[in-house]
Amino acid sequence: MVVLYEDNHIIVVNKASGEIVQGDKTGDRPLCDIVKEWLKAKYQKPGNVFLGVVHRLDRPVTGVVLFAKTSKALSRCNRMFAGHENVSKTYWAIVQNRPPHESGTLTHWLTRNEKSNTARAYEREVPGSKLAVLDYRLVSSSDRYFLLEVTLRTGRHHQIRCQLAKIGCPIRGDLKYGAPRSNPDGSISLHARSLSFIHPVSSKFIEVVAPVPDDNLWKAF
Repeated sequence: MVVLYEDNHIIVVNKASGEIVQGDKTGDRPLCDIVKEWLKAKYQKPGNVFLGVVHRLDRPVTGVVLFAKTSKALSRCNRMFAGHENVSKTYWAIVQNRPPHESGTLTHWLTRNEKSNTARAYEREVPGSKLAVLDYRLVSSSDRYFLLEVTLRTGRHHQIRCQLAKIGCPIRGDLKYGAPRSNPDGSISLHARSLSFIHPVSSKFIEVVAPVPDDNLWKAF
């Protein structure tokens, strides 16, 4: 576990591929428990350690994850993230096809299939759908791949994965959304690169950047 930022109220870590942020039906040890144990050892706390989950990343995704160390910070962070106020998330995605434009805004209506744990994008509103909006720009390219920077305006299930696939740019390794092959380590090439927000207690501006995974393609970009 790599800690990117910590103070009395919050802690930000760089999530690895394969880790789950919060416990689920798999029974695998979640990242929130790992962070709790780290805090318990660091501060030699005898009792339980409080840690609140503010937001999540999909299991095969890497990058910035914010946790709250106090109940005050948790409630304020929850309001901030729910209202998309004073918070900005930037992602990097490696895709195999060049997007139709160098930059743009994608607007779709997404539905969720609980059984297959996937989302589907539509050009117009359909029953049960939710509006999904993101901005993207082409940052770099190689012989076979393209690096996109994505900024979310809404936070929907599998939003980036689904919307990029909809425009013919599935993320490298993302078999659920049309990638031709998986990545060797089971990851998908989607990285939560940075998180900027107003601190829930001090009101200071905080920006945290996560180093890319230790992978040759990521390093090349």
